[in-house]
Amino acid sequence: MLFKEVIGQEKIKNRLIQTVKDNRVSHAQLFLGPEGSGKLSLALAYAQFINCKNKQENDSCGVCPSCVKFNKLIHPDLHFIYPIATTKNNKTPKSKDFIEKWREIVHRNNYHITLNEWYEEIGIEKKQGIINKNDCNEIIKTLGYKSYEAEYKVMIIWMVEKLFHSAAPKILKILEEPPDKTLFILISENQDKIIKTILSRTQLVKIPKITDNDLRNALMNKLDCSEVDANRIVNLSFGSFKEATKNLYKNEEDKNNFNNFRKWMRLCYSNNVIEINQFVSEIAKTGREKQKSFLLFALKTTRNCILKNYNNDRMLKLENEELDFVTKFSPFINPANSLQFSEEFNKAYFHIERNGNPSIIFMDISLKAIKLLKIT
Repeated sequence: MLFKEVIGQEKIKNRLIQTVKDNRVSHAQLFLGPEGSGKLSLALAYAQFINCKNKQENDSCGVCPSCVKFNKLIHPDLHFIYPIATTKNNKTPKSKDFIEKWREIVHRNNYHITLNEWYEEIGIEKKQGIINKNDCNEIIKTLGYKSYEAEYKVMIIWMVEKLFHSAAPKILKILEEPPDKTLFILISENQDKIIKTILSRTQLVKIPKITDNDLRNALMNKLDCSEVDANRIVNLSFGSFKEATKNLYKNEEDKNNFNNFRKWMRLCYSNNVIEINQFVSEIAKTGREKQKSFLLFALKTTRNCILKNYNNDRMLKLENEELDFVTKFSPFINPANSLQFSEEFNKAYFHIERNGNPSIIFMDISLKAIKLLKIT
């Protein structure tokens, strides 16, 4: 990762570059910033620059053997720790067991990933990942060896707030007094959740949201977005490149949610329990974030039906199939049952967010919808 490939954050880039020029690289740094601000990108660009064999004035060369390996995330002196959990086939997991999936998701998502995306990638979306004692022991073991070929051994701990409290004491000593030429880069989005003894041993690097101008340029140059669409998306993204990409591709997600909701309500209206059960099984297989998105769409459609019932068409931001569906469906979500529908969708969202069983949740709301749709 080159510094020039990192979106915006020019002040942070210049400060990091200067620490290398001045030979004042702090051995443990905490990159703290909101989702989508480019923390991981900066960490990788910094590590690559430090170990580049042919440094340029303000960036790594990008072509030396070290840079090539860092760019592919395969350098033997670049190590990653991230939240994980047990899986069906791995009851004592370590971060290195998931390294291929890590490299794949990082590259696929332009170095901007969320915890939920990572959990879904490794098949633990229904669990809460942690940085466990096995990985803490692995940190000590790995950094105890001499570097293979780089000047600095780099240990990136992604989402350090997920460090399990009973495992943290294992790495306090090495974090405070690491071997020579060792760099810890801790990445976090929530300072309040970081264990205090870990926080006190790091130098804080605060990373702000991406400016609107930098975000707009990234959308146009990296994702081939038109200027009109880029301006619209920037206004919805609050300085997060991750949120911007979500908004860019949101149309496809909305289309899937619409088709699923229309199918679901038709099955409920016809009281087709067999096919409802099949539908619920399909929804249950999707990740928690997709289920939450689907329920938010259901709430939005409920609101649109009420607006249609009260002839408030000017507030309906709908067109084509969705407008046609709301027009025909609005008699079935009406003032007599709309509050109950909203309560059920909200309740389901609440339970999904807290790792409730999706099959039970969606079947329960389906059976209630069968009754509610008969109320006119």
